Amino acid sequence: MRSTLLLFAATSALATSLLAAPSTSGHFDGKTWWKHVQVLADDNMEGRETGSPGLRKAEAYIVDQLTKDGLEPAGSNGFYQPVKFVQRQIDESHSSVALVRDGKAEPLTLGEDAIFGTRANLAPEEITAPLVFTGYGLQVPEKGFDDLAGLDLKGKIAVYLAGSPETIPGPLASHHQTLVERWKALHAAGAIGIITIPNPASMDIPWARTSANRTHPSMSLADPEFNETAGLETFLTFNPAQAEKLFAGSGHTFAEIAALGKDRKPLPRFPLPVSLRAHATIKHVELESANIAARLPGSDPTLKKEMVVLSAHVDHIGIGAPIDGDRIYNGAMDDGSGSALLLDIAANLAASRKGPHPEQPRRSILFLFVTAEEKGLLGSKYFTAHPTVDLKSIVADINVDMFLPIVPLKVLQIEGLAESDLGDRASAIARSVGVKPIPDPEPLRNIFIRSDQYNFILHGVPSLIMSVSAELDTPERAIFKDWLTKHYHAPSDDLKQHVDLGAAALYEEITRRLLLEVADNPKRPAWKPDSFFRRYAEAGSPAAR
Repeated sequence: MRSTLLLFAATSALATSLLAAPSTSGHFDGKTWWKHVQVLADDNMEGRETGSPGLRKAEAYIVDQLTKDGLEPAGSNGFYQPVKFVQRQIDESHSSVALVRDGKAEPLTLGEDAIFGTRANLAPEEITAPLVFTGYGLQVPEKGFDDLAGLDLKGKIAVYLAGSPETIPGPLASHHQTLVERWKALHAAGAIGIITIPNPASMDIPWARTSANRTHPSMSLADPEFNETAGLETFLTFNPAQAEKLFAGSGHTFAEIAALGKDRKPLPRFPLPVSLRAHATIKHVELESANIAARLPGSDPTLKKEMVVLSAHVDHIGIGAPIDGDRIYNGAMDDGSGSALLLDIAANLAASRKGPHPEQPRRSILFLFVTAEEKGLLGSKYFTAHPTVDLKSIVADINVDMFLPIVPLKVLQIEGLAESDLGDRASAIARSVGVKPIPDPEPLRNIFIRSDQYNFILHGVPSLIMSVSAELDTPERAIFKDWLTKHYHAPSDDLKQHVDLGAAALYEEITRRLLLEVADNPKRPAWKPDSFFRRYAEAGSPAAR
């Protein structure tokens, strides 16, 4: 009875916090947004795994809402853009990994010591190769930084600590830490494999939870044009708590390495007196999912040919290892929240075109709901490579992913703040409603390259992602850290968690104003002259100027 009463009290408190959310002076109260989240993150969506019936059900709901609001289909098949994938799943019963030291094999335990990465095409045969610790494993020519200089990596496996030195700005460091960019440098240096050690100072998900879902399928795009890890024969993530095994006899300890990495200090680089023997058996399945695209036509005869993209990912990670008896990873905040925001703003803007004082954006707005973000930003990678609209017509992407309205919105974190004048526009709008804009205070987490705006950036489109945030060393910052530890990629990212509807509403208002500012401003957003990402704008395009 006592537990029942406690559960009732907790549920009542949650309901009270939702209903009592303060209204804003703008267009939203958070309640219509939350109703969409309630649908998308319901248990009957089964966590919206890419290619699953649950995701198709969520996408059907989105298309139904867009149709009711009168938006135009902008996919290749109505609202849909079909995308083909190859699903990969490790068969641990026929896989093994061991360290070989002085001719003797020391078996490692999958899950406890290390986990196979299956996103790349791993070699089917057993691999045995020496290990070399490569520091952060980075080459950053723009800053004259080269962790690989002077190392013999030919035929060897590169071991590195996730992270970057403090001398490299966050967005630039994030770019070079992507698997594609990192492997490009390592492969050119002769490496045949990778062992990455997560930085204990920036791990969002505890190892135990990562390990529990280690056999969950990964995916890649089926089209061979997207094979960006050719030559990668083995790929492991090593448990930091067990990493001393790699450094035994090297003259260094992992404790020493981790302490330097926490503060983004330079790392030593040296051969390890040990080899790796590994064999991974991977099961392959072909499947299909889809992006969803809808257009709200612009009103200006010329500017309506151009588009502002508002994007979010629909997928999450489906059904996984049980935590407290719950196996459904609902993904309410990640990213039911973003998809719900797109639906809420689409309905708002569609309705605002009617009435005695219609509001009609001059440029068109493209609402893009992508799939397979959780599999490596694959849906947006496919869309930007094979867009259903003219890529040159896209002037900006505003991406919404897990914006976390779990505290009042007083501080807005803007990834890409200093890269284009899109950041200046977002900052001005935030300040106009009493919110402080800040850049990423935790560059080790690499947020700038961990969501779908990154693929637009790589095609030259000024882009950013914003989230509810807090200053470092504040109680609110501790709330976010606690959320990441307990709820990120966990079944508890569900409809029972605390949500601040006032924060959600204000975030929606800022996003709406930014969307309309870009849509109505005759000047396209442009990269800053000193932005590294400016190089990806097509030569001669307005965004490059």
